[in-house]
Amino acid sequence: MSASQPRAHDLAAGDSLVPAWLKELGRALLGPIVRLALRLHVSPNVITVLGFLIVLAGAAVIGLGYLLVGAAILVGGSALDAVDGALARARGGGTAFGSFLDSTLDRAGEAVVYGGVAAYFLATSPNPTWPVLAVILALAGSFMVSYSRARAEGIGLSASIGLAPRTERVILIVAGLALAGIGFAPALSGALWVIAGLTVATTAQRIWHVWRLTEATSTSEHP
Repeated sequence: MSASQPRAHDLAAGDSLVPAWLKELGRALLGPIVRLALRLHVSPNVITVLGFLIVLAGAAVIGLGYLLVGAAILVGGSALDAVDGALARARGGGTAFGSFLDSTLDRAGEAVVYGGVAAYFLATSPNPTWPVLAVILALAGSFMVSYSRARAEGIGLSASIGLAPRTERVILIVAGLALAGIGFAPALSGALWVIAGLTVATTAQRIWHVWRLTEATSTSEHP
């Protein structure tokens, strides 16, 4: 994810499902790719677009029913999402357009992945109503998590907190796809219901967080 402009009132990111040390380990493992991109003078925006195209391919494979292969492709596309941000920082910082492009294609990537999963259920499930409903709720919740952060940043606050930001959602959907791909079919719909629940909780956390910040600011300005 491309580096964005600093915001006022930044707070700690808060607890999420994946511990910070594990995310840092992942970033360290991607270091050689970042260094290679620097040597080849590849821009972060190119990496962003390439990552989206890989995710798009993964979604198509999932829709065709090849869940395990699709999960592997999604891992590659999602890894590039971490590479573009690291590359932007290594080049001295991201641009406003890079941040916009990254966020926009992140949302588009989530939409096509869930679309692929819905297509898979519609093609293979004898009763796809509940699995497809889980897809819709997980996608809507994911968008609300991102929207709540974007609106907070729009008023100069930080809301990068909560149980299920994008990394956690990617891990859950990939795990569900992989388990379903090796024969444990309920894992995919189960992962979707978990994502749906966690995104509702995360959105609520961010609303509460922003309310506390705005109340604190209002109190300090009008004692």
